[in-house]
Amino acid sequence: MNARQWVASVVMGASLAGAAFAASAQEQMIPSMVYRTGPYAPSGIPVADGYQDFITLINQREGGINGVKLRVEECETQYNTERGVECYERLKALGGTIFSPYSTGITYALIDRAPADKAVIFSMAYGRASATVGNIFPWVFTAPITYWGGASAGIQYFASQLGGKDKLKGKKIAYVYIDIAYGKEPIPVFQNYAQELGFQLELVPVPAPGLEQKSIWLQIRQMRPDFVYLQGWGAMNAVSLKEAAAVGFPREKMLGVWYSSQDSDTQAAGAAAKGYKGLTFHGASRDLPILKQLKEVVLDKGLASNGAKHFGEIGYLRGALNALFVVEALRTAQEKFGKGKVMDGEQSRWGFENINFTEEKINKMGLQGFIAPMKLSCDNHLGDGKALVVQWQGDQWKPVSDWIEPEHPKLWPLYLRDAEAYAREKNIASRVCAKS
Repeated sequence: MNARQWVASVVMGASLAGAAFAASAQEQMIPSMVYRTGPYAPSGIPVADGYQDFITLINQREGGINGVKLRVEECETQYNTERGVECYERLKALGGTIFSPYSTGITYALIDRAPADKAVIFSMAYGRASATVGNIFPWVFTAPITYWGGASAGIQYFASQLGGKDKLKGKKIAYVYIDIAYGKEPIPVFQNYAQELGFQLELVPVPAPGLEQKSIWLQIRQMRPDFVYLQGWGAMNAVSLKEAAAVGFPREKMLGVWYSSQDSDTQAAGAAAKGYKGLTFHGASRDLPILKQLKEVVLDKGLASNGAKHFGEIGYLRGALNALFVVEALRTAQEKFGKGKVMDGEQSRWGFENINFTEEKINKMGLQGFIAPMKLSCDNHLGDGKALVVQWQGDQWKPVSDWIEPEHPKLWPLYLRDAEAYAREKNIASRVCAKS
């Protein structure tokens, strides 16, 4: 059976399940697109576990959302775009309304489908950065940050290490990246900063999958950069850390984007990872209040996903945050469209566009240190979130910065330019958002 036939059979076979779902008005199906298998499983498993455990927390502690139980349906994508699209079709047929692809490739494949399907695509800190512009991408959300925002936060952190932005003039920053779309995405932001601040930017592409980097790091040793910003993926990250150690480049002067700064990356690099720094868009301490909640309600009751093997890891926390956004969107939607009701796609979208994590709400929900305040809207699907810098201690991550806010006024013109180009290409009109 080919992929097209498989999808068709799933959609047809789901009709009875869909009818059963519709009959159960007190159950909201929560799609979970995972990659527990395949070459990137070490990164995918903790995320899937954190996602599942946070939903379990809400069901166990609160009975769901205003009486509506949440039922997670996993579908294995293996981080493969074709399989990801198949999962989307399967989960949509089962009643899914909010989809987190956890892959830039899958996200791009779904962007054009979402409007017709009335499906929310939540690409949390990955995917198409310009989908931040809600007027043009009404069904896609990028909260709380994009790779462009990561580049901005990274430059600000490097500047802080030197004593200010003016101290970057004449310095050298090497951008080491996997040579695919994900790696290339923040290059324009780095180039803009280099021109503005007067530092020398060295672009260092690494051919995928990035398993051979000896010559690249010998080149970096000759460059003698003041800092290295790493945007790798999978096994490439550990190789980068090992090769940096081999040529004597200080890991303390390396900063990785969030998908280059996971436990699986540093554990695979061993001693070579100690001192390495990474960006994250959520807290990463093992003593966060949210982890205490998960331990008491889920872990200690034997309900943790996958035997709690990855409990508390940075990827686990990332999955929990993804689920938190989904739950908050549905809870917000119920406030408008009816408590105790299952939300459809349009209602779920409205919920996302009205998420508002105030300091008061964060404290009330026990999310201190986990997220920074943010507010989404019809035209701003990012929420203008913030980033933290964490450092690998050899066994866990430790925060070494305060929240860093990307320079959104510099980034928004870039988002708008790319979004408007997309609108012209697709011949679609920008929707008008009411002023709040």
